[in-house]
Amino acid sequence: MQNEKQTAYGFGTRAVHMGNAVDKETGAIKRPITMANSYELPYDPTDMNWSSAAGNLYTRNGGANQKYLQEKLASLEGGEDCIVLASGVAALSGLFFALLKQGDHVIFSSVTYIAVYRLLNELFNTKFGVETTIVDTSDPENVRRAMRPNTRLVHIETPGNPTLSISDIAEIAEIAHAGGALLSVDNTFASPYNQRPVELGADFTIESLTKYINGHGDAMGGAIIGRTEHLDLIRAQSQINLGATISPFNAWLIMRGAVTLPLRMRQHNDNALAVARWLEAQDGVSFVAYPGLESHKGHETAKKQMAPGFGGVLSFGLKADHDTHNRFVSQLKVITSAVSLGHDASLIVFLGEKDERQYLYPEEFSNGFFRFSVGIEDMEDLIADLQQALEAVGLS
Repeated sequence: MQNEKQTAYGFGTRAVHMGNAVDKETGAIKRPITMANSYELPYDPTDMNWSSAAGNLYTRNGGANQKYLQEKLASLEGGEDCIVLASGVAALSGLFFALLKQGDHVIFSSVTYIAVYRLLNELFNTKFGVETTIVDTSDPENVRRAMRPNTRLVHIETPGNPTLSISDIAEIAEIAHAGGALLSVDNTFASPYNQRPVELGADFTIESLTKYINGHGDAMGGAIIGRTEHLDLIRAQSQINLGATISPFNAWLIMRGAVTLPLRMRQHNDNALAVARWLEAQDGVSFVAYPGLESHKGHETAKKQMAPGFGGVLSFGLKADHDTHNRFVSQLKVITSAVSLGHDASLIVFLGEKDERQYLYPEEFSNGFFRFSVGIEDMEDLIADLQQALEAVGLS
């Protein structure tokens, strides 16, 4: 199955088989890790393009394990082509670096990963003269009003990190394309199991492979999925010249983790929805943000574009002061206080009142809140852990 997309097969079958094949040398039924950083040259290499990503030349230009993983992800995301890089931020910065030039205009979501905020709100405009506009993309009309003749790219994140805002991918794609712009979507919170932006009209999907696709908290990577004509430009300009290449070992680990993505995401989806509903019913909880809740502003849009579930991340706050939020976390026994998300284990982080992007968040987030990545543990144990922590700080 490694040489064809095989869209006739289901998502789970492709997660297992795409990118994999019997190793011709050993007969192993799993692709080996090829740790070489250099490959044999042809008889006469003098006419070679040393910055080419075609074939195996030098691992910065692309290695064997990277290519196997790219085959799998292009299929799972419903895309024509894929580039895998060293991290999610490498994927984001590589996309921006290749596409944007001085005088271009970018519209991006008011709720995005912190690196996007810094790249587009601070670095690309001050260093390279790229004009940027931050808008609340949960209302597509805000995107329409912000479009300019020089708008080159619209970048959205849905669900948004960390407020779980939802943006309508298909509608924003129509707005961007009508204005001659491209649309990129950070899909990390959803994963391709729940949402495939390219199939909804986006030009690019970006994934932090570190999160759900790897799923085990032990490797870093990032991916850009889109049309080959665009990705060839990104390979030539960003992967090779910026050098943010994924290591063969990390590519192999993520390839292995992706096999169980459908199984893990079903558990993440089920656990997060159950936990969100439970938290919403607690007197000591001030708010819960999760697109699977009927109370969520973006619930109807999420139902339309996220199937079969709403992901494993939610945010919530307590009716308590700053220190009580920290004491609550210190009482947790199953849930771990740590950054990142999409791991098998549940992770929680307290985001206080001084976040530099606080002015962009809804009012309920202004007193500090938790971002909670709900893992694949038994749901009853997670709820019991939250219950005992609320009791320990006098909120239940």
